Amino acid sequence: MMLNLTDVLLDDQRIETEVQIESDRLDFSFGSFPITRKTPVLLVIQKKDPSHLVIEGKAEIETEIPCDRCLDSVTALLQLDFRETVPAGAGDGPDQVPQGSEEEDEDDESSFDPDCFLEGYHLDVDKLLFGEALLNWPSRVLCKEDCKGLCPVCGQNLNHGDCGCERKALDPRMAKVLDVFSKFKEV
Repeated sequence: MMLNLTDVLLDDQRIETEVQIESDRLDFSFGSFPITRKTPVLLVIQKKDPSHLVIEGKAEIETEIPCDRCLDSVTALLQLDFRETVPAGAGDGPDQVPQGSEEEDEDDESSFDPDCFLEGYHLDVDKLLFGEALLNWPSRVLCKEDCKGLCPVCGQNLNHGDCGCERKALDPRMAKVLDVFSKFKEV
């Protein structure tokens, strides 16, 4: 959804609004994940100084992510609570607000390239939220702490039962040592 920022950029007004998330999927380069539940985004947007905007927001997105061990779907809750400072007028629109000084503040709080979600006088809320979802993505997702994963031989989910395959986990770095021991078994 595109949110018009004209009042903030030209009249220095503060916007407090609730915006619905339009997308039903989170699409990233590493996969596409269905959104099973989402709350509206509570946004507060205001000018920090003539050349910067402060965008604050809160939302919750629940999505289905495969377990890292067994690939069963796991419901993950992404709690997005962010505060970004971005250059005002960043974007490709013809109505750009003039930039401030050429010097960049080294203590700038922004971690995003604003060109990805600011287009002239409009904020693309979905793009902003996707960036925040990516920053809050869990590093490891397990269906349960003691997940047994998949059989490396046949691929069966070991949480549902044993498959009976011979799964001798040998360290490949020890192959030469095992060869030496196998020669002496005959003695």
